[in-house]
Amino acid sequence: MEKNSNIIPFLKWAGGKRWLFNKPFVDGLPSFERYIEPFLGGGAGFFAMKPKNAVLSDINPELVNVYRQIRDNPLAISDGLAAFQAKHGKDFYYEMRAAAPNNELEQALRTLYLNRSCWNGLYRLNKKGQFNVPIGTKDSIVLKTDSFSEISKALHGVTLEVCDFSRTISQSGPGDFVFVDPPYTVKHNMNGFVKYNESIFTWEDQKRLYNCASEASARGANVFITNADHKSIRELYEGAKQMEPVQRASILSGNPEFRSITTELLIQL
Repeated sequence: MEKNSNIIPFLKWAGGKRWLFNKPFVDGLPSFERYIEPFLGGGAGFFAMKPKNAVLSDINPELVNVYRQIRDNPLAISDGLAAFQAKHGKDFYYEMRAAAPNNELEQALRTLYLNRSCWNGLYRLNKKGQFNVPIGTKDSIVLKTDSFSEISKALHGVTLEVCDFSRTISQSGPGDFVFVDPPYTVKHNMNGFVKYNESIFTWEDQKRLYNCASEASARGANVFITNADHKSIRELYEGAKQMEPVQRASILSGNPEFRSITTELLIQL
């Protein structure tokens, strides 16, 4: 693997882990032969580690399609975003939000455009499965950090799947590093983050995840999990090799007055 890659994640994703994968954290991780991530999101862990052998998955087909298209068509993605930059504005945003292209490349460009121009990079669908986030305040569709050709190279040879987390984690064993970053649902508290998902990640899903991750650890995989710093999560993972709170800045709120330092749990099985 190549640690401390200079590739910047191309998506802004609620709950993303750019803040976690700093140099000290990455340097302190165990060595591995294969990297596995079943909740891909913005891919901060993958881009920080830049492994040659990886299995990346997510249950969101739009998200995985963006990764596949950047891998296979980096120049077309770059050119398409430049064209969207020239057209960007309120009318164009809502036109694209309502669009339903059939071509996978056009679908990926739409998803990437909406991610960069919507409010706070939030991905939220209504009950009909339609993206319904309002336009944001940022006008930059093409970013200085874009390096789609480098991202394409990093993704070549990587397995990209649309599937439930259990199928991905079940592939793991000795020599694998499994990084798990699920939606932060807690028992008796359907907290604010999960309402942004069309299919809520329930407490039953949290228990399924615990079982899958524990079985992976028993098979010899190194499993690291981030989750809510909540009593129910601490009780669920009681007996883990390591469980410690880590601080991060909470930036999801649109009002800076409600942004603060909060904690999440980092768990090693």
